[in-house]
Amino acid sequence: MLVNGEKQRTVAVMDRGFQYGDGVFETIEIHHSTPLFLAAHLARLVQGCQQLAMPQPDMGLIRREIAQLCLQVDNAVLKLIVTRGEGGRGYRQPEPLALTRVLSVHPLPSYPQAYYDTGIVARFCQTRLGLNPALAGIKHLNRLEQVMACAEWSDETVQEGLMLNLSQHVIEGTMTNLFYAKQNVLYTAPIVDCGVAGIMRAWIMTQSFPVVEQYFSAQTLREADEIFVCNAIIGIWGVRELAGRCYPIGHLTQKLQHALAGEKQKQVAYANI
Repeated sequence: MLVNGEKQRTVAVMDRGFQYGDGVFETIEIHHSTPLFLAAHLARLVQGCQQLAMPQPDMGLIRREIAQLCLQVDNAVLKLIVTRGEGGRGYRQPEPLALTRVLSVHPLPSYPQAYYDTGIVARFCQTRLGLNPALAGIKHLNRLEQVMACAEWSDETVQEGLMLNLSQHVIEGTMTNLFYAKQNVLYTAPIVDCGVAGIMRAWIMTQSFPVVEQYFSAQTLREADEIFVCNAIIGIWGVRELAGRCYPIGHLTQKLQHALAGEKQKQVAYANI
């Protein structure tokens, strides 16, 4: 773990990331020592800093530290955190301001291959996503809604919970973005009032499939032809069961899974040129 470039495992208790959740983070897959979708992750980090009115960190320095950590592992997860730094008591930011950056490497989760091949079971959560356009899209450090939603179930046969906003629109999963297909068109919720603008979501929307961003209800989702969830670590998982109803792992889901596998190979090959 690197804290402001130094090998250590602690952060100051007065750091605003600890005190207030005042910061942003990225979770990046390392595949064969290559950080995947790195440019997209760092662009979202910069966007998050802008939305929180934080100075932009030294991105060249962050890239060098990422490269340093990636050399030490093959397949892993890299977590990058940037906070507003240390400050006294109170919400007003300190002057002068010195950002804190934390980079840590973790084992890649060993999810069953069946999640990828035959899909997962999902449920609807009761915890609602609050509406706040100022924070929508970014991965800020305040994740209490997701923590509360994940606490709603302990059944290990359920792998993901789907979250609605206060207007009863389905937005995303607790750790994923959500798509459904109907008559060969993909649909996903707009990320304008709440939710995370995921890296995998953005990549999917660049592929050669029609995608419509629009709000939809739980009932509309139940009537889908196929459903899948995605993020930068799990990739793409089909949903085989939701609220007691079963779904196939459809051809759009499978094509995107195949395309993503090829994209990862391409990024690794390019990094090793």
